[in-house]
Amino acid sequence: MNKDLFEAGLVQRKATLGAEYVENNLAAADDFTRPFQEAMTSWCWGFGWADDAIDAKTRSMMNLSMIGALGKMHEWEIHCRGAINNGVSNEEIRAIIHVIGIYCGVPQSLECFRVARKVLEEHDML
Repeated sequence: MNKDLFEAGLVQRKATLGAEYVENNLAAADDFTRPFQEAMTSWCWGFGWADDAIDAKTRSMMNLSMIGALGKMHEWEIHCRGAINNGVSNEEIRAIIHVIGIYCGVPQSLECFRVARKVLEEHDML
């Protein structure tokens, strides 16, 4: 594990997903899952997110589009919260879901709207 990438990734991951969420995930890691948690923090968050060529808000919007296209709704919910932390508005989330509907189908956009409503209501944004 590259310690510098891990540390940079940890900063980015906490800034987007929240320190409590990240710390709970890392604390719950065991010998079986810890190597993946460390690699994902280094690679996804350190190598990917810490690259400042794309700002965090734009990355969050890209992630919602891609994760929504994949239909990974548990991850979409986590990243919807992260997107709000990174300044993505409810109007922007709505527009992202429209694009998901156009390219991935109405059923997938309906799933995204259901999850987005839950997250936006939690943040008093609806």
